[in-house]
Amino acid sequence: MSARTAAGQARSLEELRATLTGFDGCALKATAKNLCFYRGVARSRLMLIGEAPGRDEDIQGKPFVGRAGQLLDKMLAAIGLSEADVHITNIVYWRPPGNRTPTPQEAQVCRPFLERQLELVAPDLVLLLGGAAAKEILAATDGIMRLRGKWRDVTLGARKVRALATLHPAYLLRTPAAKRLVWRDLLAVKAALED
Repeated sequence: MSARTAAGQARSLEELRATLTGFDGCALKATAKNLCFYRGVARSRLMLIGEAPGRDEDIQGKPFVGRAGQLLDKMLAAIGLSEADVHITNIVYWRPPGNRTPTPQEAQVCRPFLERQLELVAPDLVLLLGGAAAKEILAATDGIMRLRGKWRDVTLGARKVRALATLHPAYLLRTPAAKRLVWRDLLAVKAALED
């Protein structure tokens, strides 16, 4: 069964998780310990999409639980949000070996599941964390510094949403001076949620 057909048949996030658990079309699954589907709430006005699970995520089976995830939680708290307010996932659901960036092929294999996930979560806004997520979702070739900070309308599956790219929390751990750029992006998200 094709990934698109399998994903489309899922009527809930739990059905989608079960479909992903039985899906063998992504080679990353063979080297990862766990599926990292999402954390947060099932339905949210704000969905965050990152790149791929790392070591800590692979161990716990949840996205953004390591150092970058702890920083992400602080970033969300700064605009009055918590895990209970958002839905957090990645463009691929299994850890790439050595924490490398997922290939475009790996992202494309997972894309039907991500699109169905977005349809089920039904967010108004999507925050794209880092260059890999931004390039994949926005179908862009520019680097993250050119993509970040600008709202774009994107269609994912059968749903059109507003998307904003920002820097990945892991990048901020290495480059703290860039936090000021992300703060602007977070304020834009907060303002959009208050509209």
